[in-house]
Amino acid sequence: MALFGRGRQGPRLAPELDDAPLGRVLKSVATARGVGPQDLAIAQVERLLRETGGDWDRRSHRIGVLAHAAPSLARHWRERRPHDPDALVLAAWAELVADPWQALALSRAAAQARPEDPTPWVGALAAVRLLGRPSAEVLPVWAEIRARDPWHREAHLQALGYLSPEEQGSHSALRDFLDDITALMPPDAPAACLPLTAAVRQYHRDLDGGGIRALGASRYWAQPHVARVLDQAASLWPVPGALRHAAAVADLGLLAYALVRAGRAAQARPAFSAIDGLVTPWPWGHDGDAVERYAHWSRP
Repeated sequence: MALFGRGRQGPRLAPELDDAPLGRVLKSVATARGVGPQDLAIAQVERLLRETGGDWDRRSHRIGVLAHAAPSLARHWRERRPHDPDALVLAAWAELVADPWQALALSRAAAQARPEDPTPWVGALAAVRLLGRPSAEVLPVWAEIRARDPWHREAHLQALGYLSPEEQGSHSALRDFLDDITALMPPDAPAACLPLTAAVRQYHRDLDGGGIRALGASRYWAQPHVARVLDQAASLWPVPGALRHAAAVADLGLLAYALVRAGRAAQARPAFSAIDGLVTPWPWGHDGDAVERYAHWSRP
């Protein structure tokens, strides 16, 4: 992960984060119009995913970004190559918002085409979450993911959303899940962002709740269990080489956001330095325009 020494750049939304090969493919995909350019873009996507190999963490990052950026291209590739595991899984993730049932069917087909890959199962987890299916249908999917990649970042974030009080869970379900996961998770696992993500989401619930909850949100980060989560991340994550997963930049952005909202802006400087202007819509976009909010808080 080339976080340090790239030179300062202005803040900008960067779905690829610091994945330069993915960024180059995204530019080609964005300008692909007509059969010839689309075929060329598909070839570039295919080569990128082939080169990713069995790096499941980076594979899910690349597939998630590409599925969001080019859903029609994903469908076109799947029509041309209906049995290709890469084409199937990209199409599955591309269908998640438009047709979760279709996404679920394609995820199952992709899982059969490449049984060792957890990525189709993560797509299936996202689909059953969107469909609001009961836990009896979710748990077998979760087990398939854990058997292939125990600390899969996106899978844990999907589970966090599913267990939230806004969806199929509750505050107690979230606490139990976080306690179980953090008791065993290595500090440098791709899913290490889970406790801090949960903390920021609760902070946003308080802000959005209005009334006394919103007024008390400024004291949220001083609670001992929350401060402990923030302290641990601040001491470990900005160290060069500490985070090696594909979305490390996003997690450092999350840390910087939490620190400035906690009134600890000086401690956020190493995280801001490591991010080097690569902005994610969440959490920065919760308080307004993501790039503007990032630029405001990252000023020396």
